Amino acid sequence: MRLGIFGGTFDPVHNGHLLLAEQCREQCRLDQVWFVPAGVPPHKLACTLASGKARAEMLELAVAGHDSLRVDRRELDRDDPCYTVETLAGIKAEDPTRELFFLMGADSLAEFPTWREPRRIVELAQLAVVNRGGAAAVDPAPVQVMLGESLAARIHFVAISGVDFSSSEVRRRIAEHKSVRFMVPRAVECYIQTHGLYRQ
Repeated sequence: MRLGIFGGTFDPVHNGHLLLAEQCREQCRLDQVWFVPAGVPPHKLACTLASGKARAEMLELAVAGHDSLRVDRRELDRDDPCYTVETLAGIKAEDPTRELFFLMGADSLAEFPTWREPRRIVELAQLAVVNRGGAAAVDPAPVQVMLGESLAARIHFVAISGVDFSSSEVRRRIAEHKSVRFMVPRAVECYIQTHGLYRQ
């Protein structure tokens, strides 16, 4: 099984996340993509605005009806910061026959050497690095040098059409009482309205 792991705060999930997952699934020939919402993200300890439960429920609504996409809540059960290397090791230990791919935006690649155990991450999972159309290309050379030739070969680049909005923009527009229609799935939009999320 070729399994994509897509971690993040997803606060909230938006259509750009879904497009990234689908394009990685298609271009990397993945059988499934798992969205893994972060419980206590190490780099955003004070930034998450919606509860883990709400973020996971919005993800479930967003992927409903898509058999190749699912939500994995393992990081939400932890009270301490969650690190990618630990999550990947846990998924790999559950079924060593899985071939793992870790999905990440190209902008994260520049910071990758500062992550916990980056070489171990690439040993556990190949990297599917997404370059959005229209965005400036990120130079992979520093990461490739750090990893060495054999591990650098486990980095794959995926190109998708530009989606020029983010979760922070979605939150800002909601706080300003502006429309987010077609930025997030309709079911997620309704969930946000029903639960009064991201209002100032």
